[in-house]
Amino acid sequence: MASLKQVSPLLLLFPLLLISLFKSSHAAGIAIYWGQNGNEGSLADACNTGNYQFVNIAFLSTFGNGQTPQLNLAGHCEPSTNGCTKFSDEIKACQGKGIKVLLSLGGASGSYSLGSAEEATQLATFLWNNFLGGQSSSRPLGDAVLDGIDFDIEAGGGNHWDELARALNGFSSQKKVYLAAAPQCPIPDAHLDSAIKTGLFDYVWVQFYNNPPCQYSSGSTNNLINSWNQWTSSQAKQVFLGLPASTAAAGSGFVPADVLTSQVLPAIKGSAKYGGVMLWDRFNDGQNKYSDAIKGSV
Repeated sequence: MASLKQVSPLLLLFPLLLISLFKSSHAAGIAIYWGQNGNEGSLADACNTGNYQFVNIAFLSTFGNGQTPQLNLAGHCEPSTNGCTKFSDEIKACQGKGIKVLLSLGGASGSYSLGSAEEATQLATFLWNNFLGGQSSSRPLGDAVLDGIDFDIEAGGGNHWDELARALNGFSSQKKVYLAAAPQCPIPDAHLDSAIKTGLFDYVWVQFYNNPPCQYSSGSTNNLINSWNQWTSSQAKQVFLGLPASTAAAGSGFVPADVLTSQVLPAIKGSAKYGGVMLWDRFNDGQNKYSDAIKGSV
């Protein structure tokens, strides 16, 4: 019998190395929205949970149509007196933990729109200078450099968001600007369809709630999973399952944690575009401990 050749330990390790590289490049995580409830704790509190890989600071809720852009962080701080600059160190601390911190534009009740391509370009320059890698004497969140911009556009029409995305992406030649979007689950999204079709969005956390035709309801996951499969064929680089963190966080679409981990996630995690789960919002997550219950399965 021929003698068996000894296999090099390095050869045995190589497949494991490939697997680990593949996994890290497709690392999943939980995204959270913070900023719309003064009782949700500080930004540092959110990051210190260890549950989140992305935090969207919500919202820059006023801009466009000749308006001066305005930050609204509910009861957390008063932007008009530079009160929100206190979060600069907390943003840096979150980033020091490997968490990406983005500024979210829009929201459900803001006053915003873009009337022209020129206005989109002007807003991109404002965002770069006041929140991203540029410079301004009036940075609302201090000298912390955010990682990117989230489009939570639920009003203001569907025009020029694609141009805003392209203009923001143009600054990535100086420092990477991550782009995220939070469309509703019906396709096409009424506001963000043309923007998402640019293919520039790193993260698309789809709102699978308050939309009965494409959400979990009556114990059935079918509509949600069918919609998910449509979204993974979009131009988004990564797709996240956007959910309310408690029954109080949305009008409908709450998925019990055990259903999410046993039925929904196993059905969607096989997608090459699976990015993780987005939760609305930090206050409700703190109340319901939803991310604690699901983080081991995301």
